[in-house]
Amino acid sequence: MSDTIPMRVIARIHSDFTSKFGIPRQSGLVESLQAVIVFEPEYRDPNALRGLEDFSHLWLIWQFSQAVRQNWSPTVRPPRLGGNTRMGVFATRSPFRPNAIGLSCVKLDRVEFHPELGPVIHVLGADLLDGTPIFDIKPYLPAADCHPEALSGFAGPVRDYHLEVVFPQQWLDRVPEAKRSALQGVLAQDPRPSYQDDPDRLYGLTFAGLEVKFTVSGGVLTVCRVAPARDGQPTGR
Repeated sequence: MSDTIPMRVIARIHSDFTSKFGIPRQSGLVESLQAVIVFEPEYRDPNALRGLEDFSHLWLIWQFSQAVRQNWSPTVRPPRLGGNTRMGVFATRSPFRPNAIGLSCVKLDRVEFHPELGPVIHVLGADLLDGTPIFDIKPYLPAADCHPEALSGFAGPVRDYHLEVVFPQQWLDRVPEAKRSALQGVLAQDPRPSYQDDPDRLYGLTFAGLEVKFTVSGGVLTVCRVAPARDGQPTGR
């Protein structure tokens, strides 16, 4: 029996994130984030989506395309634990796994039938990089998939953490109105690694074609500048 199984990329998602820095740590944290799933030519058959619009949420199975490695480690350092505490890789959602597979629950906004791209799926709350390969799409079933009694392990104490965002009007005016709520939600989730807490450090993330510079001090994130993003410009510092 072969120890490898081929996987087919059925679609790619297009989001406002062109860099990993700033992407929410899990799906659903910022529901106003918009993304579009475009199928590969082989899978652009509308019949494959028949009945999909009867569901409110979807599971996406995808690849951490920028985290594929030849080797793997049995332990990783979750950022939310400060980057120093090691946990078992299978007890985390780290992208650095034996198989670089991600699982996200997103809200179905609508299905659009495009004259050239075929059926495209508009979703909300996705935590995926622009261009991420999608391996499969499955409906979310509340009765089977939701377990209110489930324990959150080490992730529980930090789940509700968020920053106050100060976004001066002069910079907010540079953000398209349709993108403002999502961007503010992303910033409130605190894009920084947990082990970084330098109030003098200037951070930058790219979102919707913009580079957003900010500082964080005392639980308050202050936007310092918004400008068009330049290709290849480093972010996250």
